[in-house]
Amino acid sequence: MAHMAQNQASRKKGKKVTIENFYGGSTQGKENEEEIQKNSEHASQNGNYQQALEDLKLELIQKMETFWKEKWEKEISCLTDKTAQLEKELEASNRRADKAEKQIQSLMTRIKHLEESEMIKQQESIKQTQIINELEENRKYLTEKVTDLENRGRRENLRIIGLPEKPEVNNKLDIILEEIIKENCPHVLEQGGKIEIERIHRTPSILNPQKTTPRNVIAKFKSFQVKEKILQEAKKKSFRYKGAPIRITHDLAANTLRDRKAWNTIFRKARELGLQPRINYPAKLTIYFQGKVWAFNKIEDFQAFAKKRPELCGKFDIQAQKARET
Repeated sequence: MAHMAQNQASRKKGKKVTIENFYGGSTQGKENEEEIQKNSEHASQNGNYQQALEDLKLELIQKMETFWKEKWEKEISCLTDKTAQLEKELEASNRRADKAEKQIQSLMTRIKHLEESEMIKQQESIKQTQIINELEENRKYLTEKVTDLENRGRRENLRIIGLPEKPEVNNKLDIILEEIIKENCPHVLEQGGKIEIERIHRTPSILNPQKTTPRNVIAKFKSFQVKEKILQEAKKKSFRYKGAPIRITHDLAANTLRDRKAWNTIFRKARELGLQPRINYPAKLTIYFQGKVWAFNKIEDFQAFAKKRPELCGKFDIQAQKARET
């Protein structure tokens, strides 16, 4: 109430009422306190109290408006700066996105070209594989054909294995061969007691001093029938020359000999089991099993056959046998 009286007194003196002097913030208000108290009743009668409140409200509103105006101007300015910054960043982002889109399109184009190129390469590879397969089949066919022709060209030949490597033997191989025939199958000799031999020689032609075994002898007969008679006799019994064992076999091409040699392990095992194995021309294995004669052109075919027979299963494991032999 004292403050109100002070403000009323101030209004009487023509001074504007403010928040500071309303609440007694000045020194002058304190000095006039007594005067205000004296005149409080008179001030209240004049109704200046309401006017003071209105003035205070107006001042407060003005200050509040000023405060919020300044604050919002700062906020708006800050938001404007941020908006401008965001617009710049968005513009830069759009440029990067456009650049990335162009790069992606370029990469997609390159990938498409690479896929097309890869597809073309795959097609070319398939064609090349087909050509290679055809060439391989032709090569196998021609190799077999050449091998067969070579074997046919050797059909009048015999190969003598184990004949001692001595000068007195090498210088008269034709005479030695007649002596071998006389010793082992004399009934094969033709009239006059001589065999017509076209040529006879050691193979290979050059002696390898590192080898301890004698070189084979190849004899070409003029008569195929005579050659076959000697070969049949050699299959029936072991031939000898002056008491030393020798072998007489077909003279076959190197490929055929290699294919026949591949049967050696299976052949020996089949002979141990009493299967009566034989190697027929050109490199076919035959065995006698369960009252039948079975023929096999490939080792894989024989192994598949043996696995299905309990009596033979596990007895022809070539790798295990080679390991044991080693």
